[in-house]
Amino acid sequence: MPSLAAPARLSLPPVTMSRPVALFLDLDGVLAPLAETPDAVLSDPRRTRAVQALDQALAGRLAVVSGRTLVEIDRIAGGAAPAAAGVHGLVRRRRDGSIVEIEPSAAVIDAVSAFRDFAAAHPGVVVEDKTVSAGLHYRAKPGVEAEALALAHALAERTGLVAQPGKLVVELKTPGADKGTAVAAFMAEPPFLGAMPIMVGDDLTDEAGFRAAEALGGFGILVGDPRETAARHGLPDVADVLTWLEALALEGQAA
Repeated sequence: MPSLAAPARLSLPPVTMSRPVALFLDLDGVLAPLAETPDAVLSDPRRTRAVQALDQALAGRLAVVSGRTLVEIDRIAGGAAPAAAGVHGLVRRRRDGSIVEIEPSAAVIDAVSAFRDFAAAHPGVVVEDKTVSAGLHYRAKPGVEAEALALAHALAERTGLVAQPGKLVVELKTPGADKGTAVAAFMAEPPFLGAMPIMVGDDLTDEAGFRAAEALGGFGILVGDPRETAARHGLPDVADVLTWLEALALEGQAA
């Protein structure tokens, strides 16, 4: 596993691979641009075509690995990703459509209630109840970040839930899984078995996925501004991700 890279621009990822690839893609900030609220992110024909083409070129070795629910993944990705892991790996849909889900902690209900009280006092803050986790989105109200994180960490300490900060969002989630465990679980099953894993992500929630890909002989790709990361390569933004995915699909189709 590589040491954390210094906060400098990472090299662009290759298009031609030395062995069969398994591709794991985060959604927000990677396949889709970030928005002020979760519902403001819409489907896009180019995104759907790119994911469909890659899924075909990789013989099904593609999965979206996101903090979103499976329903939201399908909405935003246009149903183009049969394999997907939602809510940071707590819910996973295998390539054959079967679902693996961790039993939700009863404390999630308490977290949702506390987050809703916080949102009522801070208009513009949005609460998501994902059953296995509770999300507090403050992209429209970034000034409350310190308060939101303090609340989440206090609740995590009291309830045993796991605090998962992201880009202007914090979640309290049922313990037992993350994006790294999701990548490892996919890689232990057909059609992913034996391929080289590549994880593409943009924030701290994706670092577990980068580390899992590296441990299994692949690498991570960080999208966005330089920072310390376990990823080996980088892409500047969503538009560059889509361009790279399209080139990778063409390369796979020609092979």
